[in-house]
Amino acid sequence: MSTRGINFLDKWVADHLPDAITDDPVAISDLADEVMEAADSAGIGVDEITEEVGSVFEVILDAMQHRDAGLAD
Repeated sequence: MSTRGINFLDKWVADHLPDAITDDPVAISDLADEVMEAADSAGIGVDEITEEVGSVFEVILDAMQHRDAGLAD
């Protein structure tokens, strides 16, 4: 398992998800591609992320669908 990979993914998602909530698979696929390209540029291998979370697409989809779950009313 790679703490470095999951930490990178967590920070990237927090910093880069659009403000709008979407379940558009094309938009989410594009975001998944972007995060993997950013990880590669940072010297983090795809396997360092996917062995921890499985599908980056699913992680982003879940984050988009639950964006407001942690906010207080």
